[in-house]
Amino acid sequence: MFDPPVIAAIMVTFLVAGMVKGVIGLGLPTVSLAALTVIIDMPTAMAVLLVPSFVTNLWQAAEGGHGLVLLRRLWPFLLPASLTVWLGAAALSRLDLSHLSALLGLLLATYSIVSLAGRRLEISPRHEFWAGPVLGAVNGILTGMTGSFVVPGVMYLQGIGLSRDQLVQAMGISFTASTLALGIALQGNALLTMAQGQISAAALAPALLGMILGQRIRRSLSEHLFRRIFFTALLILGLYIVANAMTRGV
Repeated sequence: MFDPPVIAAIMVTFLVAGMVKGVIGLGLPTVSLAALTVIIDMPTAMAVLLVPSFVTNLWQAAEGGHGLVLLRRLWPFLLPASLTVWLGAAALSRLDLSHLSALLGLLLATYSIVSLAGRRLEISPRHEFWAGPVLGAVNGILTGMTGSFVVPGVMYLQGIGLSRDQLVQAMGISFTASTLALGIALQGNALLTMAQGQISAAALAPALLGMILGQRIRRSLSEHLFRRIFFTALLILGLYIVANAMTRGV
């Protein structure tokens, strides 16, 4: 199923994606999906990211010392974000994959533009009780359809006023739950094979190595500069995915 050049590309992709995650605390599924959907189909890319994403996010979720506090605050978001993933994953076997690829590209481009513009949601505590479940459900459906965990989930977590350390740990918790739900949903829709699982497990090593390297880079590189480079590249890649999907869909 995977020839040597594709396997090599997958390993390099997860090394780079792990470095991005090590520097800014997110981006492994986003970068890996954006790159992999150029060379393999979206359901396969989503299956391959499962093991590296789950392990690196679990590592991130366990660090910070705010776990119980965050779980008590975020469960109204986390529960629907996990339970609705299967709705989106069901669309993978029913909708045109070029349309879903285009949706992924649009999500990446939107997230990049919003981030580059310095815009963020601001959600007051009195609005969390309804915004959490609503945005969680939307996030879960889009996760199932595209494999991307960031829109609108990360925007919600940024908008509720968490401290930097809490935000990083909260993203780890959210991404861990979403990855687990995505794996269950893909398996339930017969979109996860043994070969994909083996490649996903093999991709864990470069992802962890990249994450360690990224954490070292974070100590010496301006995070502001890195984020601008990262989101600019992600915007270009997102627009490329949209254009490529539209070409295939014609």
